[in-house]
Amino acid sequence: MRDQKNQAAKEARRVEKRIEEEPAQLARQQARRETDLAREQAIQKEQAAKETKRKEKLVEEESAQIARQQARRQTDLAREQAIAEDQEARRRKAKNQRPE
Repeated sequence: MRDQKNQAAKEARRVEKRIEEEPAQLARQQARRETDLAREQAIQKEQAAKETKRKEKLVEEESAQIARQQARRQTDLAREQAIAEDQEARRRKAKNQRPE
């Protein structure tokens, strides 16, 4: 009987202690949720910033690529024109040197 009373008293103290600690535990859980949410938001913000930076870099690279291609085309065209002019000059020279 005495053991039952002791056991009941211990259980009552455990329940009281749990009731006393519940607000603190809820506050800790709320703080943990807020911290987790803030961490997730920071990660999302960082990912969005990285994505924006990646897109900007891609646009810059595309612009540079277009500029290089255009310069290459102009160089090729100039080379082709120089070759054509050289061939025309040789043709004229050969024509002028032919015995008539």
